[in-house]
Amino acid sequence: MPVYVYKNLTTGATFEVEQRITANALTVDPSTGDPVKRLIQPVGIAFKGSGFYVTDSRKSTSAAPKVEAPKPADATATSATTPPPAAKPASSAPATAGD
Repeated sequence: MPVYVYKNLTTGATFEVEQRITANALTVDPSTGDPVKRLIQPVGIAFKGSGFYVTDSRKSTSAAPKVEAPKPADATATSATTPPPAAKPASSAPATAGD
């Protein structure tokens, strides 16, 4: 059951009463008979999990695949996938036999 806070309008004192949600608000203080008013109290909220703060990274929950931008060519990355160039002969002149 919720706890409601009431303020005695004559003395200014506050007190708490545990009541059902469907119960009518009190109009008089049960101990003194003075008129009372129910006060509105802020509700405590607890944020649990990730994604509630600016510093948290948001995770994509969509089922669509994520398309990445093409990466620039890197010399170290391409050397493993590209075959090495063919070896060139030492001289471009044809070899002669029996000089």
